[in-house]
Amino acid sequence: MTDFNFDARFENEIFTANDFSFKEFENCTFIKCDFRNSSLQNARFLDCTFEDCNFNHAKINHVSLRGVWFVGCDFTSVNFSMTDQIIYEFHFKSCLLDYAQFYKLKLNKIQFLDCSMVSVDFMETNLEQAVFDNCNLRLAVFSKSNLQKVDFLTSYNFSIDPENNKLKGAIFSQENVIGLLEKYQIQIK
Repeated sequence: MTDFNFDARFENEIFTANDFSFKEFENCTFIKCDFRNSSLQNARFLDCTFEDCNFNHAKINHVSLRGVWFVGCDFTSVNFSMTDQIIYEFHFKSCLLDYAQFYKLKLNKIQFLDCSMVSVDFMETNLEQAVFDNCNLRLAVFSKSNLQKVDFLTSYNFSIDPENNKLKGAIFSQENVIGLLEKYQIQIK
């Protein structure tokens, strides 16, 4: 693997601690690769796709993610809070994001599609116009978050305090709107 990789395909690879530090990848595909406990510090990914990869406990400090899709990946306990926040865009489909942290990030228009997001930290996160399509948000923390125009229509198990978050224009279904009333401990029949 060179310092700059273009249009490369990596499949069934197990990466060690610093294989990715300070390297660049453009239009690359990673399939069934293992990044567990590795460090991707200061790596740059542009228009890359990751399919069925394991990032469990990976360190992604100062990683640049632009035009990146993660499909079927495991991000259990990964802290995204230190990712590069200059011109970045990434999305998730069918991923395991339980216990992940997105604290104070600006994630406008991000897409979470069919993801498990148990106990995810979205404190002070800007999620304006994000999409949560069919996501399990059990115990996810939304506090002082910008949730304006966020689509929660098909997501479930969330508890969001309307007095502690910006919700103008957010979309909910009649079935899941109860997640906005949980703090009041009222009964709806």
